[in-house]
Amino acid sequence: MTVCHDRTMTEPTPPARTERVERDDGTMDLHLWLPEGADAGHPVPGLVLVHEIFGVGEYIADVAASLTAQGYAVGAPTVFWRFAPGWAASHDAKGMAASLQKAQQLDVPTAITDCAAALDALGAQPEVVGAPGVIGFCLGGTLAFGTAVQAAPSVCVSYYGSGVPGMLDRLDDVTCPTLFHFGARDDYIASDDVAAVATAIEERDGFVLNVEDAGHAFDNHRADMFYVQNASDAAWAKTLAFLNTHLPPGRSVEQ
Repeated sequence: MTVCHDRTMTEPTPPARTERVERDDGTMDLHLWLPEGADAGHPVPGLVLVHEIFGVGEYIADVAASLTAQGYAVGAPTVFWRFAPGWAASHDAKGMAASLQKAQQLDVPTAITDCAAALDALGAQPEVVGAPGVIGFCLGGTLAFGTAVQAAPSVCVSYYGSGVPGMLDRLDDVTCPTLFHFGARDDYIASDDVAAVATAIEERDGFVLNVEDAGHAFDNHRADMFYVQNASDAAWAKTLAFLNTHLPPGRSVEQ
């Protein structure tokens, strides 16, 4: 039986702890959420959760709680750590404007190497078994796919990553099953770019494209300007089914 979880909770679940991931030029925080019952004696599969431009805030905590309810250990790296440590903006026009400025400061290739390091760090935790997967939203959707290109996650789920179409020439480097979500009415990602993704993966096993009748960031229930519940629910069901197939959740959660 699938464990249910309210993805629109009003109070975000705090992480169980924060690990420090050493990089050549400093230290990145990796916030860790664990399912009930997971420990060194009962390890569970892990997922690196890569944040939107809004940072590791309420929405990412909600997604983490939903995934831990399914039986995954979740690690969320703070990819803005070099210039905006602890960034967590409000999910409104003001927070979006500030977050866009932060995102413009990000060096994407370096951030991808950070996410790959987070993948290794999560996999090294005593509560985690096997190679973790990666899931990301918006900016994080681009970084999640970049991580699949560069590293070896067990699975990749990329939500509306605007940088994905520009990396299609790297599909041969991706060794894990990958699910792409896009919105058919996305103002930030051209429909031709989504069509290019469809064409590029058409003859490739392990790659799946899902397009919802929605705009950008339709999964973010903390952002009224973006959230589309029907699209969010449908895509989330597909995400859980994809994960269940390619990275079955742990069974330490009471079911």
